[in-house]
Amino acid sequence: MQLSVLPWQMVFALPAFLIVLTIIVFVHEIGHYLVARWNGVAIQTFSIGFGREVWGFDDKHGTRWRLSAIPLGGYVRFVGDMNAASVPDEEFIANAGPELSSQLFINKNVWRRIAVVVAGPVANILFTFLILYALLLGYGRYTISPVIGEVLPESVAAAAGLRSGDTVLSVDGFEVRGFEDFQRLVATSPQRPVSIVIERNNSAQTIVVVPELATTADRFGNTHRVGRIGVARDVAEGDVTLYRPGPTEAVGMTFEEMRFIIDRTAAFLGDFFVGRGDVEQLGGPVRVAKVSGEVATLGIIPLINFMALLSLNIGIFNLLPIPMLDGGHLAYYLAEAIRGRPLSQRVQEIGFRFGLAVVLTLMVFTLVNDTVLEVLRSFS
Repeated sequence: MQLSVLPWQMVFALPAFLIVLTIIVFVHEIGHYLVARWNGVAIQTFSIGFGREVWGFDDKHGTRWRLSAIPLGGYVRFVGDMNAASVPDEEFIANAGPELSSQLFINKNVWRRIAVVVAGPVANILFTFLILYALLLGYGRYTISPVIGEVLPESVAAAAGLRSGDTVLSVDGFEVRGFEDFQRLVATSPQRPVSIVIERNNSAQTIVVVPELATTADRFGNTHRVGRIGVARDVAEGDVTLYRPGPTEAVGMTFEEMRFIIDRTAAFLGDFFVGRGDVEQLGGPVRVAKVSGEVATLGIIPLINFMALLSLNIGIFNLLPIPMLDGGHLAYYLAEAIRGRPLSQRVQEIGFRFGLAVVLTLMVFTLVNDTVLEVLRSFS
């Protein structure tokens, strides 16, 4: 066995990863910052990264803007917080004067606090929408008519009754505008039932198939688990067309693309609860950095598209009801809104510790998983 040399594209991995992550973190935190500022909350620190400050300045509102040494996240720290996780400093709050007290985050009504917490993930989601919408309007999309050219004998598609010449209209409720949509929707559903609406002889029919699991490799040598049903289509010169939607249609197409990303991400995670998940497909910081470098070699547009995908996933992940994440704080505040009073400090502290354990465990697991897989690949 011999250690393989790192591919030249990995030279791009670290800078590409840091650029992508910094932009996404900034978008997330600026969402918190702006809504907090609009609600009259005093803000102590806006930080990109954690740990020791590398560079910073104070603005006219007294907020410290800083770049920190560990560029793996960021935070907005409100005046009256004990730390970056928004744990209240009870002693400071008790001794704050009337004017400052009215500006403390903890003293704002629960709906204002909910707005501030939700603003970060919403900023990531809006950022994704703007990127995908702009790319769709600016570049359009290349497409092939969604007509099945060949159905392989003894395949899943043949057994289900699909035929050559069928026009695919939708898959799992997602509109199919081109054969590439059909391929992608099937490929992202290995071993899961897929509902396909086709047009045959001017009438619509619904066919349900379960794509077989197959393994494929991309141009960088990464393996992926995909679904296959056994259909193909020859592409002749002139079959590929550039489709440019109008501004209104592009809104619907962008929302549908985001719905697809969320739906398939949820299905991917759901596979682990039913025993179909593959731990090799889970990625942490190392994997994201590696993919960032690989995508960067394809050009700026693929990298921007990847950034949009990552921003959406980070926004949705942060809404999970896990203490330490925005969704955990949101759960506390929703409980407060329903009960009419906050949860006890003891309950919140227990939740914080639980959330910290979950997040750290996930980070360590994905980091170890990424590292082990890369070492194993280096010996292959």
